[in-house]
Amino acid sequence: MYYTYIIRVEGGALYTGIAKSLFSRMKEHAGGAATAAKYTRSHKILSLEAVWSSRDRSAASRLEYAIKTLTKREKEAILASPKTLFFYLPHLDREDYIHHPKACLPLYLGKIDLTHLP
Repeated sequence: MYYTYIIRVEGGALYTGIAKSLFSRMKEHAGGAATAAKYTRSHKILSLEAVWSSRDRSAASRLEYAIKTLTKREKEAILASPKTLFFYLPHLDREDYIHHPKACLPLYLGKIDLTHLP
């Protein structure tokens, strides 16, 4: 299983990525590890905004790419109402993605608060 995620960084920008282990990837981003994305090494993570799981890397990559083509306004609309994902991205197969509600995100992150990591 792979995850596609959207995180909010300093300045309010949104970053989209994929990971096999969401917890490990968030630790890399938040800790500024060499394996973290260059963007998140220079922009502090404020929050994990959304997560979708996919059966394989290919599906996760398709969703990541599709989200990255959206405007910030469209991304914010999806964050406000995740059901609109397929309104903005109708070419994606709904069966390939499971949205994980924000209330469940601490479970995926081992109940850590990313805003307090160095």
